[in-house]
Amino acid sequence: MITSIPNILMKMEQTLSLNKLARPTALKGLQAEEHHDPFKILIGTILSARTRDEITTKVVNNLFRKFKNAKALAKADIEEIKTIIHSIGFYNIKAKRIKEVSQVIVERFNGEVPDDIQKLLELPGVGRKTANCVLVYGFNKAAIPVDIHVHRISNRLGLVNTKTPEETEIKLSQILAKKYWLKVNDTFVMYGQNICLPIKPNCEVCKLKEVCKFYHSTVLPLQMKSTFFENKQSKDKRNVLKNL
Repeated sequence: MITSIPNILMKMEQTLSLNKLARPTALKGLQAEEHHDPFKILIGTILSARTRDEITTKVVNNLFRKFKNAKALAKADIEEIKTIIHSIGFYNIKAKRIKEVSQVIVERFNGEVPDDIQKLLELPGVGRKTANCVLVYGFNKAAIPVDIHVHRISNRLGLVNTKTPEETEIKLSQILAKKYWLKVNDTFVMYGQNICLPIKPNCEVCKLKEVCKFYHSTVLPLQMKSTFFENKQSKDKRNVLKNL
């Protein structure tokens, strides 16, 4: 039985690899491309909300080609920012947000993104997920960014029983050794995007279904019910043909 999170992470990585789905997430890719630049990780995280990874990557690259740092983005024309990022969701709001964040970083932090969770949370519109993403991908500091994928999978597996991502972060930090924190977001997000989907999860290839609370309580009963009705229909059909 797989009961520990390190084993769960290992099984996720094996499943992704075997099914050729171990593609870098937008933030992991940005981390590699921009050499752990905390500012670009911060802006990339803000832009990635409710946006597909491939679109986020393209938009972020275009944005940073024009505006290299916080000072440049703080001075940028808001309409020009909107034009560059218009292909992502909520681009009007996000354009205003990333400009505001850049201005605060320049004015209060001398153009440098802080590596402290409390100071990050003081930035306009920055919540715990975004702040933790900056710590993990920008500073390589132990944190657990909890997005919809981390929250969903943690509850499905029965690791936690929580209602909000914030609660999930607290519970995971209590049950998981700190040395594994850096791996949680990237691995869970890849798994949530490719295997443990919100609707119609691909349980057939999942190596965790034997210990998955969601699989045993929801998916397996539906499969058994479907099989029962299929067998019944097949039996009824045979009886009809027999009586002809």
